[in-house]
Amino acid sequence: MMRKKLPIGIQTFREIREDDCYYVDKTTFALKLATEGKYYFLSRPRRFGKSLFLDTLAELFAGNEALFQGLYCHDKWDWAKQYPVIRISFGGGVLHTREALDKRIQDILRINRERLAVDGPQDLDIPGLFGELLRRAHQKYGHRVVVLIDEYDKPILDNITHPEVARQMRDGLRNLYSVIKDSDTFIRFAFLTGVSKFSKVSLFSGLNNLQDITVDKRYSAVCGYTEADLDTVFAPELQGLKRGKIRDWYNGYNWLGEAVYNPFDLLLLFDTREFKPYWFETGAPTFLVDLLMQRCFFTPDFEKLTATETLLSTFDVDHIASEALLFQTGYLTIASTRNLPGMTQVTLGYPNLEVKASLNGVLLQALTNDPARYGRQAGQLYDLLLVNDFEGLQNLFTAFYAGIPHDWYRNNPIAQYEGYYASVFYSYFAALGLNVTLEDSTNHGRIDMTVHFNGQIYLFEFKVVELVPEGKALKQLKDKNYAEKYKAEGVPIHLIGVEFSKESRSVVGFDIETLGGSA
Repeated sequence: MMRKKLPIGIQTFREIREDDCYYVDKTTFALKLATEGKYYFLSRPRRFGKSLFLDTLAELFAGNEALFQGLYCHDKWDWAKQYPVIRISFGGGVLHTREALDKRIQDILRINRERLAVDGPQDLDIPGLFGELLRRAHQKYGHRVVVLIDEYDKPILDNITHPEVARQMRDGLRNLYSVIKDSDTFIRFAFLTGVSKFSKVSLFSGLNNLQDITVDKRYSAVCGYTEADLDTVFAPELQGLKRGKIRDWYNGYNWLGEAVYNPFDLLLLFDTREFKPYWFETGAPTFLVDLLMQRCFFTPDFEKLTATETLLSTFDVDHIASEALLFQTGYLTIASTRNLPGMTQVTLGYPNLEVKASLNGVLLQALTNDPARYGRQAGQLYDLLLVNDFEGLQNLFTAFYAGIPHDWYRNNPIAQYEGYYASVFYSYFAALGLNVTLEDSTNHGRIDMTVHFNGQIYLFEFKVVELVPEGKALKQLKDKNYAEKYKAEGVPIHLIGVEFSKESRSVVGFDIETLGGSA
């Protein structure tokens, strides 16, 4: 197979097709949506291909047949019908006032009016301008209108740390979106995409027939690349890259159906041939980290976080559930589901190594209040583990906490929470991308943390004591015979009991016992 141009940063369907770039055929989904329904909503994390899919829909409805030669939908679509398409996107720039938002909306409507060559009165308010555009486009073209809205929520999310401004943005957008419900006669198809899902009541004002396909197994792969896509479309790019490593780094996103790779990551990997956190580095989750710190979130919980499906599906400016925010922004994904009589329970987890290591690295900077020190100590931790320098590890773990200023403890609520000590400890291991298991189940109970590294196993138990070490952590590991689960593997097993002093805010106990041979 011949190598093609990588469509890095290209969100235009026409450019990808005309320039003979790699293209993963998503027209199966486009055709299904276009023929089976009318009003749709899709939430996906940033840089996941939402804009490209929306552009594909635009070209489909516009009847640009030449672009679809050889694709799934080509012989299944009526190309004689060419629908007027109204495109609205808030992806460009940042808006901080309702006045600026209204001006942007008016400009977007003007651009659509000029592109469609539709005349109409200019002295109307925003609902009037949008409603007239829909009515006159339908009248001129003889077909009902297709409405495609990209980044529908961006003006709100850009101001989410300022609730009053975010509410103003929400009200301004509702002023626009409410027109869709009242213009049903003129609309053939409407599709809205964004990162988050705000409640229909607060934003769509009665548009209750908007079908949310975000968590729908039929559309899990509507954005992103599947394993089959790598085997077929991107086969020429795989040479020299370990498939398992690609999977570990970038796969794992799931919306109840087929898991997918992050497309942004893969395209850059194929270009540079280096494994790096490309997606994570395009937007540090500052607001998310601040929120988690404020709510004293126990970071080891990210390995296995439980919520209801309804909690994940929506939030509003005045109530943002941490679980919903982590899921919708792509830092956690669906690991499993459980159907109960009155609800669906969802278990969330990290999608892949990139997110797990990078997010914990950012969280550590907040937990320890020193980004530079985190970078140095993480490398030291890795080197000490390589040679099983347990005395060095104890000194390093003590230094984790000793270097945190007293004022930071006094001014940050999370530092008063007992789970803070284990959060820092866990996140150092997770940020290195090590194989970490939390609450590891055995026949005798649960191990606080298990680490598989360098052909050896490390079992950790954490205890918080008042001031002096009590030896209870190691005692529990031995009394409950936690090592039994791993003895059959025939590798060294290290029992490590760690005790934190609430009074001195440091590691006061670090007891080790090694089983199963020398390291």
